[in-house]
Amino acid sequence: MQPRRVAVLGGGPGGLYAARLFKLAFPSCEVAVHEQGEPNTTFGFGVGLAAGTQRKLAAADPDTLRDLVAAGRRHDMTLRVGGHVARVRNDRLIGVARTELLAILQRHAEKAGVILNFGARRSAAELDADLVVAADGVGSATREQGPFGARIEPGRGLYLWCGAEFALDDAVFAPVRTEHGVFVTHAYPYGTGHSTFLIETDEDTWRRAGFDVTPGDTDSDEVSLQYLADAFAEQLRGHRLIGNRTRWSRFRTVHCERWSAGKTVLLGDAAHTAHFSIGSGTKLAMEDAIGLVEALRATGDRPSAFAAYEAARRPAVERLQELARRSRLWWESFPSRMHLPVERLMVAYMTRAGNVPLERFAATSPDVVSAALTQYAGTPPPADGLVDWVLDQPAAPPEDLVTIDDVVTDPWDETGDAVVARAREAREQGAPGFRFTGPGDRGAVLTRLDLAERVRLEAGGVILVAGPAALREDLAAGLVSARADLIEETA
Repeated sequence: MQPRRVAVLGGGPGGLYAARLFKLAFPSCEVAVHEQGEPNTTFGFGVGLAAGTQRKLAAADPDTLRDLVAAGRRHDMTLRVGGHVARVRNDRLIGVARTELLAILQRHAEKAGVILNFGARRSAAELDADLVVAADGVGSATREQGPFGARIEPGRGLYLWCGAEFALDDAVFAPVRTEHGVFVTHAYPYGTGHSTFLIETDEDTWRRAGFDVTPGDTDSDEVSLQYLADAFAEQLRGHRLIGNRTRWSRFRTVHCERWSAGKTVLLGDAAHTAHFSIGSGTKLAMEDAIGLVEALRATGDRPSAFAAYEAARRPAVERLQELARRSRLWWESFPSRMHLPVERLMVAYMTRAGNVPLERFAATSPDVVSAALTQYAGTPPPADGLVDWVLDQPAAPPEDLVTIDDVVTDPWDETGDAVVARAREAREQGAPGFRFTGPGDRGAVLTRLDLAERVRLEAGGVILVAGPAALREDLAAGLVSARADLIEETA
């Protein structure tokens, strides 16, 4: 398809990148970006670009990627709990200042011939274009006013974005326990001399700290920023937390039944979101832009192009959304795991969503995994065959385990509460523990391990999880991560 005129709603990373790619692919096409904000103003701090995203950007537009990498800061990742540290090497990950990211994308869009319009709110209906790309973010007016079948799921926890004027050595995940409860930071360096600090907590802790009282008409929640600066003083090294429209929020996961209608197509957060702990709105939006332009180049008409774009991108997006859902649930329940040695906790973190197999993690971080396995088994692991070694550790289940075969989606919702209540009652009546069984598909087994972990922590007893031998790596990770005590392999 050869578009004559393309209008992009939204001057964020996805919109700017899509506009540039459109102009590069269709030089005779008029491409214009419409951003309601003013130029050189943005909200937020740093943006992370993982290795996989960098590879895709390199194939689509190496010139832009070259400038992004030059502006970014590479770093490893650490988990710090109670003075103990586990480090994972990941030097392909870079953090880029959002202001610099947008400046680079604006510059490259204009270099390609894109027209940039700022300072006016526009709608898809009023734009004179034969194709409108709605990249207007998680609060997309285009999506809400159109027939896209949007569904939004709010998370249970609360979080806020803030920053600090110094560069951390690595990305840091660190919990702190205050008189009100546990807060956790996801922090990472970006650019020169700056770091992002995303901080989250559960609702009960948030309320006990008094944060449910709406602050005044200030730009940011200064009361929370001061409280958290004191709580994370060690991580901040004497620096203060700075805000930029920093307010407590619940993460909103956006799903849409369809991504296009008429001449309008959704892109990035307007169409879908994935929790910040595993997903990246910037990553998804820029990869959407690549997929949309590829679909338009390969097809002869707009409906076919939109259908091809969605068919190509939806499976990857939905897979990431499911990984992000599992990751969100893990982080929302994180404080219950702080008793674990930091190396076992790092294994639990890396395997929380089922995206990183145990042996692959061991290949990239052998010191961390070896320490975790030694803590689990009480003896050092072999050099090879880690999954077999974990599952072959001698242990015999007690008799009369109570079977739990409930099929749940979220182990921490009301259905999970009911399972825990029954388990507690069974324990009071003398049950030695529980045998968790159910469907053999991978999603069900991963959820079963999470449910088993919750019962293990809240009701106690010996926990056995049954699962097919084909999922031995997931089952072994469950043992090392303290989600279960015993495994029963099934056919």
